[in-house]
Amino acid sequence: MMNYNRRDFLGTTVLATTATLLTSMKAIEPEEFISPRAVKGFSLHIMAPYWGFQGSVTDFCKKAKQDGYDGVEILWATDIAQELFTALKQHQLSVGFLCRGDEPAPAAHFATFKKVLKEAAENKYQKPLYINVHSGKDFFKYEDNKKFIDFTVQYAKETGVPIYHETHRSRMLYSAPASLRYLEENPDLRLTLDISHWCNVSESMLEDQKETVDLALSRTDHIHSRVGHEEGPQVSDPRAPEWKNAVAAHFAWWDKVVAIKKQQGKILTMLTEFGPPSYMPTLPYTNLPVANQWEINTYMMQTWRKRYM
Repeated sequence: MMNYNRRDFLGTTVLATTATLLTSMKAIEPEEFISPRAVKGFSLHIMAPYWGFQGSVTDFCKKAKQDGYDGVEILWATDIAQELFTALKQHQLSVGFLCRGDEPAPAAHFATFKKVLKEAAENKYQKPLYINVHSGKDFFKYEDNKKFIDFTVQYAKETGVPIYHETHRSRMLYSAPASLRYLEENPDLRLTLDISHWCNVSESMLEDQKETVDLALSRTDHIHSRVGHEEGPQVSDPRAPEWKNAVAAHFAWWDKVVAIKKQQGKILTMLTEFGPPSYMPTLPYTNLPVANQWEINTYMMQTWRKRYM
């Protein structure tokens, strides 16, 4: 007789039931959107997230190419550089890097931030399409956080590598009201829009902060297309009907960014960033994810191509 532990039994039973249920259900598609005609120069590059991938960097790049991505986004690290750039070249993929500092003291944090950013931007292998940064901390003073903006604006001009500051919890742009001063007083600040964080922090779909949101949309050059909601940064599955309103709200924001880029004739990059557990909700006692992360991200990539290309 085969032996099962609690995790195996619950996981196998629930996942089998869930798979059967989902197979019989039709995914809820976002409402149709008539994308405006693009001015010459517009292009959309969709990136795959390494975050949560179970396998080597080489395997990741191979799968990203096979499934139709234009490139990958990955946390910069010197120890994976050679393998990464070999795989990028083999599969003809572009790359965007995530760079950050994590120290609680502003000076040490800023020093690490500058170090890793320079390593990523000036690597000897391949020029990144962009660099996404987790900058500063939510508890740093404005003057300390502003140093990150001033440095990246000047450094981007020197290197020609676009640098975007992510709207991310625990960082300086952790919420809409906290971000407003940075946006108003730093006109060259460019964003990675992950607006799911703002929904989570404000416990709303930002209906009462339209002016701040619109200002952020006008400064956005890169999007993390995860769907959040009032109580969390990630819905369980954007195809499920219970999340229809949250999905519609996010696509309404993204529609505006795409329209701006098409009118300007500029590049827009997007990362499909639905994450693994514990961003992905899990089943009790097992920590098994309630949906397939890679499958959801591929669905988001395909939906974006259909909607905006």
